Amino acid sequence: MSLIVTGTVAFDTVETPYDKRERCLGGSATHFAAAASALTDVGLVAVVGNDFPDTDLESLRKLGIDCTGVEVADGKTFFWAGRYEADWNTRHTLDTQLNVFEHFDPKVPTSYQNSDFVFLANAAPELQMKALGQFNNPKLVVADTMNLWIDIARDSLCELLTKIDGLVLNDEEARMLTGENNLLQAARKVLELGPRLVILKKGEHGAFLIGEGLHFSLPAYPVEKVIDPTGAGDSFAGGFMGYLASVGNTDPQTMRRAMLYGTATASFCVEGFSIEGLQTRRRSEVEARFNELYSFITI
Repeated sequence: MSLIVTGTVAFDTVETPYDKRERCLGGSATHFAAAASALTDVGLVAVVGNDFPDTDLESLRKLGIDCTGVEVADGKTFFWAGRYEADWNTRHTLDTQLNVFEHFDPKVPTSYQNSDFVFLANAAPELQMKALGQFNNPKLVVADTMNLWIDIARDSLCELLTKIDGLVLNDEEARMLTGENNLLQAARKVLELGPRLVILKKGEHGAFLIGEGLHFSLPAYPVEKVIDPTGAGDSFAGGFMGYLASVGNTDPQTMRRAMLYGTATASFCVEGFSIEGLQTRRRSEVEARFNELYSFITI
């Protein structure tokens, strides 16, 4: 298995200006894996409750996602509820229930442990490190984080940063972590904490890739109608890591191409609720949007 992700598989209740969906399939690892599956084989390490239907697991398997690492625990599956305002940048979290994820002890299957590419989706840094410790010398490890861990688990997060190759975070989180208002200065300060690359997500304004020999930015793909932005950042990471794993290369030029694949993949995510947009897209459609993006940034 070339690419492994560990994180949350969840039920989401999402309300947007267009519609509302109750208890649809969500979670950081779910969106990442669904996005990456168009580009490479991906294995999933997560926990669900015994309320999680077999049909949802089967829908992941139909995308080519290996679910050997998904544990079924006694209890309820992680649950999140949120509401988006019309500007899409304002999101209100209405409910979060950790449920079985609260006591999750990640167990990486033996068949996953030699994987070259590992993504640690958003979770407590201690949990991310516990999962990472079960892999044998991966080529590239990238992690996601959020303002909660920067606030309450900064020491653990800083320890994690010394063990990984890349960090994904948004502009607000970068400023919070480093104390720098200028995003380029914030990115450089993150690099001083350990990673060799940092991806700064700016939502509808695109993303930056900063690292040694790397200084790259691109706009978001222009989606005509956004339905639900939940999981867009995880889908971006899935496209980014999925492409890198598919070619087995991490040189600067390949990283830049991976940014385009991440952006193209995320654009499918926001066109439906849950993973609807990711389930229906084909590799040829991802390539078409990659080519459109490429035309935007070349003369």
